[in-house]
Amino acid sequence: MVITVFRSRIRAENAPEFYELAAQLKKRAEAMPGFLSYKVFTGEDGERCSIVEFESHEELLAWRNLPEHREAQQVGRERYYEEYTLHVTQPVRESRFKR
Repeated sequence: MVITVFRSRIRAENAPEFYELAAQLKKRAEAMPGFLSYKVFTGEDGERCSIVEFESHEELLAWRNLPEHREAQQVGRERYYEEYTLHVTQPVRESRFKR
């Protein structure tokens, strides 16, 4: 499994447009081979944290390099993001609990 943690701040003036595009891209990502999950959280200070899981690094790269995703990345830097940080990692250890 490969985990992407994407922390960002959205420019308020373009937020509605961003959320529309983000919803479209989420649907596209969910259809990609190896996609496992996507969650997004927004802090009280406005920072967003998206966590995306793919089965393998190769499948994550296929998503990263998808032409429509590449285009969205460029538009994101130009119009939507005030700032962002991206971390790609693999779990060192996993434990689970379920009642």
